[in-house]
Amino acid sequence: MIFKSYLIEKNINIDKKLFLFFGENLGLISDFKKKIKYQNKESKIINFIQDELIIDTNKLFNEIANISLFEKEKIIFIEQVNDKVFEVIEEIVPRIENQKIYLFSNVLEKKSKIRNFFEKSNLCAAVACYQDNEITLKKIITEKLKGYEGLTTQNINLILSNVSLDRIKLNNELEKVATFFEDKIINYEKLQILLNISTNEDFNLLRDQALLGNKVKTNKLLGDTTIENDKIVFYLNIINQRLRRLSEVNAKKASDLENSINELKPPIFWKDKPNFILQAKKWSLSKIRKVQEKTFNLEVMIKANSLINKEFLIKKLILDICLLANS
Repeated sequence: MIFKSYLIEKNINIDKKLFLFFGENLGLISDFKKKIKYQNKESKIINFIQDELIIDTNKLFNEIANISLFEKEKIIFIEQVNDKVFEVIEEIVPRIENQKIYLFSNVLEKKSKIRNFFEKSNLCAAVACYQDNEITLKKIITEKLKGYEGLTTQNINLILSNVSLDRIKLNNELEKVATFFEDKIINYEKLQILLNISTNEDFNLLRDQALLGNKVKTNKLLGDTTIENDKIVFYLNIINQRLRRLSEVNAKKASDLENSINELKPPIFWKDKPNFILQAKKWSLSKIRKVQEKTFNLEVMIKANSLINKEFLIKKLILDICLLANS
């Protein structure tokens, strides 16, 4: 049976045994996976890749037959699906009882066997995930930033212009916006700077190497990174944001560092996580407080005296952070 993706976004709990999500919109497919997992927290989730089931079809049959009285419901994910697994899927449909099976694929042609099967069967749901347009992405921005002051058409269009109609990029940018604007007040000028990817990523790289105590890379990046005088306070905000997150982990005092990091809200951006873990091992609460005091004093100094050499001072701060990381 065919279902429109926007209807499934509103209600994913339709009464079907098998679901096929396919199409070029990988961001939408990823959102569906997250929604399924979130709404089935108490269920056991089994993950397969299609090739595993082709090599050994019994894996899937055994999971379906193995019903536990202690499991509320079993959820099965099958990734990278195409027509090669069609006969296996066709055979298991009558056997499914207390399970739901979700298949995920890229683009499937109209003549695809597995696509046709899902579209025609009353027991199955076929959900085509076509590319997003401006209207759908604007709706996502509005929903995810609901309650934020300053969510103007101008700010929405600024975010939209930075993602090239890519939902994955949009989700990443919205995560940055939520992290940066903790007071839920969006400022256009600050948003422009935040979304200035090249400048922002360059300074993030410099900050991360300093916090890791990597003297060689920090010195090289200090020479290679463009430091703009009118963005010094923004650079200090970038440093302070990371220090706040490190202090949150430090305050937990948990034996399992990675698990403590995974519990942070909002979560650490997945690209930042490897560096963040290494930094958390280096930075004690007392060292974090020392740097926070330095950033505070520097910001006061900059705001009080417009004639001082801001670039020199921010570079000195970076070197001080690098030295303190290794103390």
